[in-house]
Amino acid sequence: MKIGVIGVGHLGQHHVKHLVKMEGVDFVGLFDSNPHQADDIARTYKTKAFHSLEELVKNCTAVTIAVPTPTHFQVARYCLQKSVHCLVEKPLTTTVEEAEELIDIAQKNGLILQVGHIERFNPAVVEMTKYVNKPAFIEVSRLGPYDPRVSHVGVVLDLMIHDLDIILSMVKEPVVRLDAVGGKVISDNEDIVKATIHFKGGCRADLSASRVTLKKYRKIRVFQQESYLSLDYSERSLKIFKRKGTVMNSLRDIEIIRPRLEKYDALQRELSHFVQCVKSGKTPLVSGEHGRDALELAMEILKNMALHEVPNPAPVNLKKQQPVNS
Repeated sequence: MKIGVIGVGHLGQHHVKHLVKMEGVDFVGLFDSNPHQADDIARTYKTKAFHSLEELVKNCTAVTIAVPTPTHFQVARYCLQKSVHCLVEKPLTTTVEEAEELIDIAQKNGLILQVGHIERFNPAVVEMTKYVNKPAFIEVSRLGPYDPRVSHVGVVLDLMIHDLDIILSMVKEPVVRLDAVGGKVISDNEDIVKATIHFKGGCRADLSASRVTLKKYRKIRVFQQESYLSLDYSERSLKIFKRKGTVMNSLRDIEIIRPRLEKYDALQRELSHFVQCVKSGKTPLVSGEHGRDALELAMEILKNMALHEVPNPAPVNLKKQQPVNS
């Protein structure tokens, strides 16, 4: 199996790092629109830098695509039309219509189309899915500092889409209503968003995403009958709180389970999964359809969001306000 990497920026170079030493593949080389970047990464990992996309694709059975989001569709469509299997970093495309076209081309050509929602390969998430049983309420917070590299998209497509994909994989019910509010703080796109999603079966999910927070805080909590799951994405930790019996008189009636989690690199596991799916023809854990569904929900949030720009506020004159008696 001959594989290459298209786009070797911040994330794509890590694709190269894992694939050059992965068993069962012949790493052909890489391509980047910046030839100096391509040459640097090729030298670092002792591989070949192709200076045209066409030349790399012509020599590959499969590729991973880590170019900027606005060019996902153009690059992936070219590769799929050349009968090359693709792993495309999230979000799959910038529109649902583009995602549908990629899925259609892949299906017609019998190709694997996988989407890089890496959190699905987080060992804590993998373990959590074993305990999920008809969630009633889900609460998610994904906060972190601003990264100029992704200024071309807002926080919904940059951060929140990870959790939308995970929630859809757990709930498996149609969305019947959603509400969202967001604000522009430091970029031309939404930098902070809160969304509430209501599902047909009654489950409700509350999500908060921000890229104006100095420290990373990434947690998901799942509440369901007789148990509560608490997961920390960054720490890769999971706790399950379960009621021991039918009656609860005190906290002693709660059992706390801390599953022992595997330790592995989630990106390496994701890439290995892609390779195995190409070899076996097995549908990926995160298929093109999953990527489209997460994108579709993200676009609905953006469409329905009440967006507020945060101006430089004028000082508030509080001199006339009377002090509050304690």
